[in-house]
Amino acid sequence: MPIAAAFENVLRNLSAEQPVLIAGPTASGKSALALEIADRQGGVIVNADASQVYDCWRVITARPSAEEEAAAPHALYGYIAATSPYSTGHWLRDVTPVLTAGVRPIITGGTGLYFSALTRGLAEIPATPTEVRAQADLLPVGDLAVALDPKTISRIDMKNRARVQRAWEVQQATGRGLADWQDDTGPPILPISRTYPIVFDVEKDWLNDRIARRFDLMLKAGALEEIRAVAPYYDPALPAHRAIGVPELVSYLKNETSLEDARGAAIIATRQFAKRQRTWMRSKMSDWNAIFCP
Repeated sequence: MPIAAAFENVLRNLSAEQPVLIAGPTASGKSALALEIADRQGGVIVNADASQVYDCWRVITARPSAEEEAAAPHALYGYIAATSPYSTGHWLRDVTPVLTAGVRPIITGGTGLYFSALTRGLAEIPATPTEVRAQADLLPVGDLAVALDPKTISRIDMKNRARVQRAWEVQQATGRGLADWQDDTGPPILPISRTYPIVFDVEKDWLNDRIARRFDLMLKAGALEEIRAVAPYYDPALPAHRAIGVPELVSYLKNETSLEDARGAAIIATRQFAKRQRTWMRSKMSDWNAIFCP
């Protein structure tokens, strides 16, 4: 189904008062749908993307443009310093007052854990000590993975270093596996039953083409200049600086690779990330209202 027709189907079934959740892989069209809903029905567009919270990036993370932000209210975009610690728990605390402000939220992004915490609850895990995190940063992902308990391994994306490292840090700091903490989860702040949940279920080749075209548009829109401004302070240990496209273009700026090779590596990394997102969402969001593309 053409994406415009899919958007019309959504709007026909959507109450103007109901909170909306819009999930999907990167480059699938989530932000465009959120803007369409806000324009036609009103509401505040709320970020649920872990890379778009950082103030150092707009272009490279496909954060809404200044013009898009002016067209509708937006919240939780570009407001965290790259050096500040930020987790799903931080996002959940930050989104809570937005949900109680009296304006219908349109929550959109590609970070599945944010939606899971929002609609299912989040375990109150103690903060990770700095020394534990510093130790984890130095270990290869394989060493982190072998230390995890089987129940935790069965629940997380073992190909995602950030997820594996977080699980390792929790286990080291608390003596309990991440899965055990999750089993003690409290009630959600926004149960799925109160929302209209939408997930983009997209065809691989269609999305891969969009990813390549979008990265080229990012380059034309100033992604390289954006990263050049941050390059003197680049720290690969910072989650903000691991956003897809950043390490690849930093490598180009350091004369370690050509721009064409950096572009190709970033597109491949984005496609791999989108594949993991699609797999996760098809597993965890199978009961959401699906938009099929193309």
